[in-house]
Amino acid sequence: MSKQILVIGAGRFGSAVALTLAGAGHEVVVADVNEASLHPVMDEVAHAAVLDATDEEALRQLGAGNFDTIVIGIGTNFEASILATVAAKAAGGERVVAKATSAIAARVLLRVGADEVIRPEHDMGVRLAHQIATPSLVDAFRLGDDYEVVEIEVGDEEMLHGSLADLRLPNEYGVQVMAVTRESGLKVSPGAQFKVQRGDRLVVIGEVEAVREFEAALGR
Repeated sequence: MSKQILVIGAGRFGSAVALTLAGAGHEVVVADVNEASLHPVMDEVAHAAVLDATDEEALRQLGAGNFDTIVIGIGTNFEASILATVAAKAAGGERVVAKATSAIAARVLLRVGADEVIRPEHDMGVRLAHQIATPSLVDAFRLGDDYEVVEIEVGDEEMLHGSLADLRLPNEYGVQVMAVTRESGLKVSPGAQFKVQRGDRLVVIGEVEAVREFEAALGR
């Protein structure tokens, strides 16, 4: 289902978010105080607006309360990021996701009203480290502070060969297979009789500690 997204800040991060969402069929509005910054994206999104996102009234006039998500992509000016976050919530923003450049900035943004904070460079660094340390770990990301989702490519490990019922991953390790990708396609919520085989990519979810123990059991 198509969503309405407001992206504030048309820098590299904001532009990447806006263009990706627009390419996926969502209605995207991009706002930036600098008109020149909007030129690379204005023909690819639903609307581009020149405005000061720290101005609550300007955001109200833009209809901030009508968007499913507002992304604050201001990264270089921390004060502006804080004020834009506060203004977006005050203007009726239902869900505000803010970009932070440090752990301290992330904590502040959460305190002033951001519903979610991301740290792109930090998060990409963590992913890269996972991939370097564990080549068979295709990808990984956190869901809040307690849960993690990992995608693991199945190799020769006997403990991953067989039906999900026989593997008993929820009982043995506290993790659940959400989906399996193989050459024939994607299988979402595979049943107990689904047989895992070499070359499959398992999308697994569990509490962070459970996922760590599962990876350790795999010798990864």
